[in-house]
Amino acid sequence: MALTPDLTAWRRYLHAHPELSFQETETATFIRRHLSELGIEWTNPTGNSTVGILRGRRPGKTVAVRADIDALPITEENDFGFVSTHPGVMHACGHDGHTAILLGVARLLAREPDFSGTVKLLFQEAEEMPPGGAKALVEAGVLEDVDHVIGLHLMSDIPTGRAGIIAGPMTASADFFDAKIIGLGGHGASPHQTIDAVVAASSFVMNLQTVVARKVDPLHPAVISVGTIQSGFTYNVIAPSAEMKGTVRAYDESTRQFMQSEIQRTLEATCAVFGARSEYQYTWGYPATVNHRYETEVFQAAVRDTLGADALVDQRPVMGGEDFSYYALARPGAFLFLGCRSEAAGSVWPHHHPRFTIDEAALPQGVEVLTRATLKLLG
Repeated sequence: MALTPDLTAWRRYLHAHPELSFQETETATFIRRHLSELGIEWTNPTGNSTVGILRGRRPGKTVAVRADIDALPITEENDFGFVSTHPGVMHACGHDGHTAILLGVARLLAREPDFSGTVKLLFQEAEEMPPGGAKALVEAGVLEDVDHVIGLHLMSDIPTGRAGIIAGPMTASADFFDAKIIGLGGHGASPHQTIDAVVAASSFVMNLQTVVARKVDPLHPAVISVGTIQSGFTYNVIAPSAEMKGTVRAYDESTRQFMQSEIQRTLEATCAVFGARSEYQYTWGYPATVNHRYETEVFQAAVRDTLGADALVDQRPVMGGEDFSYYALARPGAFLFLGCRSEAAGSVWPHHHPRFTIDEAALPQGVEVLTRATLKLLG
């Protein structure tokens, strides 16, 4: 593809200049400059998000195509020539590639606008940090005139040249909770004079395991994971309190709602056993991303046409979260996983790892798949 050198250059510039969620001012300027050079009108409906608008030569449908633009608070450990120049910030999830791919789609369609309808290019801020950037764009009315919405994510566990997508749940809801157990501290030699928050917290964590194992329908996958427990001061003092943070994942909305209340009930019941008190805060994150069937089939056809008849992998839903979910709730849409794994390119590390990188050979593939799917949806 003639675009490949530019795709690589754009991606490397973005990789070297990462910005955290809601702080993507330099990235937004880079995107808007390129859209303006292509003669594409753009708007700034929310924060650092940019919406490019491409009009075909004839009236027709409207298709929105999304890329996320933010980076992560990770110190990069790669040693190639375009590592992050912003200490402690890194594109460790492929969003630099997503942005470059959508700029490539913009250039292709701007130079050959012989299509019917309108294409909206959603360069979205803050996918990595709830409440995210997608919900705000939906609330701003960006999708009101949109018939279909699509997007993709580069995946380091799928080989370059292959892709995965299924109709139905593609990613899980991603919620978070903070729980605090308040006991009564004291001397380690006199536990009978205390209410041991560490023991109560340990019991709570174990009791949580029964929520999924014994109270959630086995046909509705779910995860509750406690990520941190912070408690205590030294070896001979019984801690007066313990604080925990955890994440909750599900594909089914009713399961998601059930687990929120069940975690709180389990916390309160555990504390009652020990005579402790509790504080609880639940943060609703992203809903599950549920792909619509027609848009999924269009993506599958675009992958086969671009990458070959055998390019589609046997995809399963993942428990990761994605705020593309808000788009698919608002309009018919689908989200694709595009492979970027290559031993030769060194792109073998998992997402959010300090040595994560992508196989840049996936960039032109992403442009072609997205462009084909967009034109098919425009009809």
